[in-house]
Amino acid sequence: KGININAIAPGYISTDNTAALRADENRNKAILERIPQGKWGTPEDLMGTVVFLSSPASDYLNGGVILVDGGWMGR
Repeated sequence: KGININAIAPGYISTDNTAALRADENRNKAILERIPQGKWGTPEDLMGTVVFLSSPASDYLNGGVILVDGGWMGR
């Protein structure tokens, strides 16, 4: 009781883990062509969602998955 479980589903985020993808010119181009915003996300792009899920504003949200993906899944 009193615990809400939610998730953030990030898209392609520019981190050390994705450095090889970004360094591969063909793969990077293919990824960017499929992201409507046309850019890799940054860890900072996730912060608004983290703050929301950590605040009372999300108290009635439970079992949600919030996409932060530059429009990838909405295309």
